[in-house]
Amino acid sequence: MQDTIGEFYTGRPTEQIARELLGHELVYKTPAGTMSGWIVEAEAYLGEQDTAAHAFNGRHTAANAALYDAPGTIYIYILRGYYMFDVAAQPEGTPQGILIRGIEPHLGLDLMQQNRDKPVPDVTNGPGKLMAALGIQSKDLNRTMLGANQLTITPDVTRQPKHIAATSRVGVSAGSWQDRPLRYTVAGNPFVSGSRKRDWDRENHGWQD
Repeated sequence: MQDTIGEFYTGRPTEQIARELLGHELVYKTPAGTMSGWIVEAEAYLGEQDTAAHAFNGRHTAANAALYDAPGTIYIYILRGYYMFDVAAQPEGTPQGILIRGIEPHLGLDLMQQNRDKPVPDVTNGPGKLMAALGIQSKDLNRTMLGANQLTITPDVTRQPKHIAATSRVGVSAGSWQDRPLRYTVAGNPFVSGSRKRDWDRENHGWQD
């Protein structure tokens, strides 16, 4: 399984991988039960040349070391007091990653709402929100491989978006890369962060089925 996961992050540009992650399922297994959700929003960060990336200009510290690890390595960091879930997307030594920004709950919604007492879609429609809903509030899984422990992303897509939207990233306010369309979303899905209710596809949530 781990080899299959690693293969998914091999041989393609990070922005293409981010697009293709939409519809894959994020799965977290806990003693209380399994929680999962389909990825509906992902942002690509392109390493040394990307002014918004943690590795911009080759920055390499203990905090961002996971980005330099093998593809499929989990990178957990804290931003404004919230835990964020990122995945290294390129061969070892090339520090590019993908931030998972939103999931549509599939399994264990009741457990998610025990961890984060909010109504849908507010329970998982943002990167800090989804981590709180999963109950991941530490860096224990940082620098581990997807699938090596409780946390993974299915190597195969399980739902197909009708349309993928590409927009500028969220919270990137400075630098020459701030307006690059490197944030990918399932158009019309209510669990995309900051989406407007009038744009929601209330029947199919932006999926083909």
